[in-house]
Amino acid sequence: MSTIMEATAPPVVQGGQRRSWAAVFALARFEARELLLQVPVAVTLLFYVGYTGWKLLFPPDGMDAYPALQDVDRATQTTPVLLGIALFVGVNRAALRSRRRGTDRHFDVLVMEPWRRTAGHALSVVPFGVLTALVVGAQFTWQALRPGAVGHGSVAELAVAPLYVLLCGAVGLLIARLIPSVFAAPLTVLGLFTFLMFVSAGTSGAQWSRWLSPVVSENSNSTLPSDLLGRPAGWHALYLVGLTLLVAMAAVLCAPRDAVGRLQQRRGWSGPAAEPHMSAAPRLYGALGIAGALAITVVGAVGQSGGVSPELAAARERASVSPEKEQSCVRHGSSRYCAFDEWTGRTGTWAGVVDRVQALAGGAAASRPLLVRQRIDARYGLDGDAAIEPSTTPGQVTVGTRWGGNRVPEFAVGVASVLVGGDEKKGGDLCDGRVVTVMWLALGRDANPVADLKHVRLDDSLSGPAIALTPTNPLSMSAGQTDVVRELLSRPRAEVTSVVKSHWAQLTAPGVTTAEVARVLGTKVPKGADECGK
Repeated sequence: MSTIMEATAPPVVQGGQRRSWAAVFALARFEARELLLQVPVAVTLLFYVGYTGWKLLFPPDGMDAYPALQDVDRATQTTPVLLGIALFVGVNRAALRSRRRGTDRHFDVLVMEPWRRTAGHALSVVPFGVLTALVVGAQFTWQALRPGAVGHGSVAELAVAPLYVLLCGAVGLLIARLIPSVFAAPLTVLGLFTFLMFVSAGTSGAQWSRWLSPVVSENSNSTLPSDLLGRPAGWHALYLVGLTLLVAMAAVLCAPRDAVGRLQQRRGWSGPAAEPHMSAAPRLYGALGIAGALAITVVGAVGQSGGVSPELAAARERASVSPEKEQSCVRHGSSRYCAFDEWTGRTGTWAGVVDRVQALAGGAAASRPLLVRQRIDARYGLDGDAAIEPSTTPGQVTVGTRWGGNRVPEFAVGVASVLVGGDEKKGGDLCDGRVVTVMWLALGRDANPVADLKHVRLDDSLSGPAIALTPTNPLSMSAGQTDVVRELLSRPRAEVTSVVKSHWAQLTAPGVTTAEVARVLGTKVPKGADECGK
């Protein structure tokens, strides 16, 4: 009597697929904790959260106290760059842990396939992406709730930082599967940076090449209305989503499969259905996933490379050349204030500065109606940094899109130069004793006028000749005029105001010398103060 033993297929366990993915998620949680214990990841994460929290709890003054949300959303993208690099290296090291420690062969006794272990490593980065999204959301919300906030943010711009973090982890995992060496990660960082730099330089910073980078920073000295930015933020976010999925799925498909075969042999199973059930199906789904991710990436890349549309170029031209066609006006007192829609709530703040300047003026200037108009040069987008040409319209004063800090005294100087000179062009050409009157009107009622005099001057000085900034053309101050203004600002305000009002016609007469102004105001008469820039 003989007994014939045949290998039989292992029984199918109901819910096995569900338990397999539960194991993947458990591995992802474990690897996420291990990533957090790595010093580079822990330090950069602590720095990112701490630095962002410190800025929220102790917000800076000046222009940052009046944020434009279309600039705030882009500002959230730069700080997490170090965290992404740390995760790139951390995930790479985690995926190579078994190779470094010589424990690869022990995975043969596990029921979890290698591709599932790779998927667990890929999912371990998700908590860091979620944390980045929470920090970005808190940062933007805090700025949006500030009293001086204007404009509109973009969800797509806010998504860049967490997507960048996820992409860095996925690339680190893919490199570990393609090049199983601990030296590959730092070399890849340098290689990618060099590649993007050469691509951008070789294409002269063209739209399509610049937006291949995960983070595209565009900074400008002026803030543009949100509908004139022209950044393909939505397409770029789609591009990052597709690229992240593409890299992660490629890493999963590149996972080693030899352990699965050895496990099947050890169990004595050689049935024809084993290999398709455990290997072919995941490869098929992975190939379909890579095809879908590649399609998303290509669509996003093509969409973000379109450049400036004719409609956007025309809108920028109108906003730059004919802002009155795009603005709405409100009246405060006797003056009108015209602004782009996102800034209409700030006209009351501008009116406060105008009233403060006119309160020190005499004659008709004290009640002269002004037209305060917001002006920008948006023709070159965020890459442009062109100066605003002074207006020749009598009584018109230019105000920019940024506010707070030095922008306040600069605007006050612009208002005062129009009250004295008649218009911005004539006010910017002043170089005689009327410069003293302009600077007194602009700074006489400030809480700290001497400090504002220093800040409004291009070289931050309180002596010698200098350039005083305005929203348009600057104003030249001679050394003698600086001395007279500084002395006036140190004297009692009521005393100087009374003299200025009673001698207004003489102090604002064309051709009046600085020496004559000094005598009228009772200050020390400077020498050689009649020459501009001396």
